[in-house]
Amino acid sequence: MGYWDLEEGKDCVEKTWITTKLGTAIGLVGSAYHIMAYQPETAVEALARAANGTVTMASLGAIFGMATCLSAYTRDAPDDPTNYFIGGCASGAYLGARTRSAATGTTACIGLGTLAMLVKVGKMEGWRISGPPKL
Repeated sequence: MGYWDLEEGKDCVEKTWITTKLGTAIGLVGSAYHIMAYQPETAVEALARAANGTVTMASLGAIFGMATCLSAYTRDAPDDPTNYFIGGCASGAYLGARTRSAATGTTACIGLGTLAMLVKVGKMEGWRISGPPKL
């Protein structure tokens, strides 16, 4: 089963597991590109960079999945896009804490929250990014 197959506000552990796996995969790919673009001097430095990027992205996925699901559960509004804004904002706040920057946290909160909310609205309304247009 995929993320969208699970009911909103329920199966929080499974939804969080899926978003954590996705964040980990994105972190691994991003870390690989970063290591290739900015060659480390030692293998230990490369491993540390890869671990740092991967763990950060996995944490973002976990925070997003749990915050979104718990918001849907506690607000008793499972299909409300605001839940996704809350999850994205929580992930952005984590980025601000990681960088020790309120400006980064605020910007990431608004940006990730808006992006997540638009993805949810697009999913609900059937928006398409690619493929032939529907006539």
